[in-house]
Amino acid sequence: MLMAKTTRIFGANFLKFKTRSRETARTRWLTPLAQCLRLPLYFLVALLCIVGSPVLAKVPSSINSLSQLPINSLTSLTVPTDAASLLQQGKVLYSNGNFAKAVEVLQQAVQIYKQQGESLRLAATLSNLSLAYQQLGAWSQAQQTITESLNLLKGLDKNQNLTIFAQSLDIQGRLQLAMGQSEAALATWQQTEEIYKQADNQNGVVRSLINQAQAWRTQGFYPRAFKTLARISQTLKSQPDSIEKTVSLRSLGDALLVLGDLKKSRKALEESLIIAQNLRSSADIAASLFSLGNNARKQNQKEQAIAYYQQTVAVSPSPLTKVQAQLNHLGLLIKDREWAKVQTILPSIESHFKQLSLSRASIYAQVNFSQSLAKVKSGVLQASSHNFYSGLSTKDSAKLLASAIQQSRSLGDKRAEAYALKSLGGLYEETRQWSEAQDLTRQGLALAQSSNAPEITYSLEWQLGRLLWAQKDINGAIAAYDAAVDTLESLRRDLVVNKDIVNQDVQFDFRDSVEPVYRQSVELLLQSQKGKPNEKILEKARERIEALQLAELDDFFQEACLQGQKVALDRVVDKDNSKAAILYPIILRDEIQVIVKIPKQSLQSYSTKISQGEVEKLLIELRRNLVDPTATKIVQTQSQKVYNWLLKPIESQLQQSRVDTLVFVLDGPLRNLPMAALYDGKQYLVEKYAIALSVGLQLLDPKPLVKQQLRALTAGLTQPPPGFPKFAPLLAIKSEFDGIAKAGVSTTSLLDGDFKKKNLESEIGGASFNIVHLATHGQFSSRLEDTFILDFDGQINVKDFDTLFRSQSKTLVELLVLSACQTATGDSRAALGLAGAAVRAGARSTIASLWQIDDESTAMFVSAFYRELKTGKITKAEAVHRAQLQLLKHPNYRAPSFWSAYVLIGNWL
Repeated sequence: MLMAKTTRIFGANFLKFKTRSRETARTRWLTPLAQCLRLPLYFLVALLCIVGSPVLAKVPSSINSLSQLPINSLTSLTVPTDAASLLQQGKVLYSNGNFAKAVEVLQQAVQIYKQQGESLRLAATLSNLSLAYQQLGAWSQAQQTITESLNLLKGLDKNQNLTIFAQSLDIQGRLQLAMGQSEAALATWQQTEEIYKQADNQNGVVRSLINQAQAWRTQGFYPRAFKTLARISQTLKSQPDSIEKTVSLRSLGDALLVLGDLKKSRKALEESLIIAQNLRSSADIAASLFSLGNNARKQNQKEQAIAYYQQTVAVSPSPLTKVQAQLNHLGLLIKDREWAKVQTILPSIESHFKQLSLSRASIYAQVNFSQSLAKVKSGVLQASSHNFYSGLSTKDSAKLLASAIQQSRSLGDKRAEAYALKSLGGLYEETRQWSEAQDLTRQGLALAQSSNAPEITYSLEWQLGRLLWAQKDINGAIAAYDAAVDTLESLRRDLVVNKDIVNQDVQFDFRDSVEPVYRQSVELLLQSQKGKPNEKILEKARERIEALQLAELDDFFQEACLQGQKVALDRVVDKDNSKAAILYPIILRDEIQVIVKIPKQSLQSYSTKISQGEVEKLLIELRRNLVDPTATKIVQTQSQKVYNWLLKPIESQLQQSRVDTLVFVLDGPLRNLPMAALYDGKQYLVEKYAIALSVGLQLLDPKPLVKQQLRALTAGLTQPPPGFPKFAPLLAIKSEFDGIAKAGVSTTSLLDGDFKKKNLESEIGGASFNIVHLATHGQFSSRLEDTFILDFDGQINVKDFDTLFRSQSKTLVELLVLSACQTATGDSRAALGLAGAAVRAGARSTIASLWQIDDESTAMFVSAFYRELKTGKITKAEAVHRAQLQLLKHPNYRAPSFWSAYVLIGNWL
């Protein structure tokens, strides 16, 4: 029946192959369309994975390391011919990714050395055998063999065998980290560093430091990881050119790329390339070019990335590296829908695929190529490029996946098999063959869970949730989505600083591979209410949206960023401020849902049926019109639509409850809009309510500023620093600062040449200010590297805000004001940078502008705000509210472009 159904849809164009089921192997019929999981080969650098690349223990004619570091023979030792042959065979098998066969060969070498009583060679071979076991996920065997190796080495004269002992410890550290024992791995690699120092092996010291940096990152100690990487950079400067140096620099560049320091990453990679070119090592030249392509890609420098990828293909002796570069090139073309260029590159990729040796990397390449082909087919069909489509075999994706599954089984690689089964299940999902898709997905899930592969596990749980949802099994679907979210939460620290290639793919495609899990889960939860509001479900839904926002901030900063003692917003509303209501608008595929908390009432919700595309289009247009003082009429028309979505259904209840403050936990592109500018047909929202924003459902130990003496550190630039010509002078800063002082606030000022990062940090650390007011240009962006403020010397990146505002100060800054900043033009997610700045600074409250406005009106707003705040009788939200109303009533500043730009984030009390 299944065969007949598929044949009716696709005629004779199908592929028959076998796949394992839980009971018996049975024949399946595949459709040609692949589900697009968008996991590009961004970091498939021929297994150049920082933490996955400890050097192998050296034995004569030993296996090369994963990081492609050369293995120097121990010339003082002679090797039996048969053992040497086995080791060379094992090297080839391991290098090609055939780990199962490599294990067999190394086991034979182990037996030979045992028979000959060669303890040193036996210990080194056992270490290498442990590493091969690790590649197969055979953790107990890996632990047993590395323990046996180290016990042997401890019985020998360590001073004569320091390097081998250190290399075996390297492998033990890899195993410890793979098994989640990051503290133990760190201690092991610190030990190897000391041993390499004793052996005067600088290359080994560098490898140990790189591994330590990964261990620090895995534990969440990112500043320490950066410090360690800086030590590596200094160590490498004193080393002569060598293959090990070029590989170490490349590893450093790749690590910095993952950490988000793109400039330092590029510098290290360029140095690596120069050394490789001087040494005329084609493999290393290609690897460095490939990494430089990834760096350019991360910076959205498409043409430069493509040029690097093309150079990689031209010089690389490795078919695998060629394929990886071409697949990244293909991904860029698909993203921009350049179908003619796609058609040109496909035959070359296919020809290089035929030359690939069997390995995990080649299996991943096949799976990702199948996904790329699915994107191509979908894209050209939408573009009506039927001639192009007819040249693509409908069996291509299925063939690649069938081959990938078979090859992963022949290697005994459960992780790779799980990854391929996930995509194969996606094929069936795409064609609505639910039973087969579900069976394959469950197979893959079992393999991923048994292989310690949470980054694949979550995607299979997500896929299973979608399948169950499609079959109306709502409870089962909710359970599957809950599992996926739980797995993602356990990976929060690893979403951006990961342990292997797939995790890094997850980080690179956060919006496509992580965000939808949360959004779909919320949509499913809300649908499960069946029209009857359920407070427990509403609570779970808003907590899930908050989890998404926290994960998004972690992705932005590449670390877990929200810390400190926090208090639930509901408690603040119900007990501390009975006149504030909280609104949680959630943008879903076909509707906007709003969850509302009114003081001393249960959660309630309402929705508006409208597509996500329509919502985002209107929000983008409204945001563009808001900055234009002449566009008041169109702003009122458009903002009234948003008002109707978010507030109209609840307005009467807000009035009955005498609510005077609205706190919004905004979602997606809504964060780019000032809620104060929403219009009900007669009035702007700011004319009725004080308004605040919150990053999440909790506040950092909320305390009001009332009755506190206001002490402000003010700092600003009247002229932008050299190199920033796009920023205009801010000539009204002096009057802005005078207005703060006239309001009765005690001030200390850093102006122009005195406004430097070191001076700012010194002042904050040396005095007790409860307000920091920065009148300087700044930019908020969805890209960490493009989110900054300017000081006299240049720019201060948002990632430095934590040390700038918190490292030396004993108390939190109560209020941070950024009075001349703006969100990046054309960036629909730029407010992510604003939220990030508020979180990173650690201030209880932050006031900032979404766009730069007339500096005279800024001075007027600032003066009015501090005068209101100084009375000590109102909240910060009310002080902002009153200052905005003064601008709105001014004949020159009535347009929303002047008064609505200011937003208060965090504690509104």
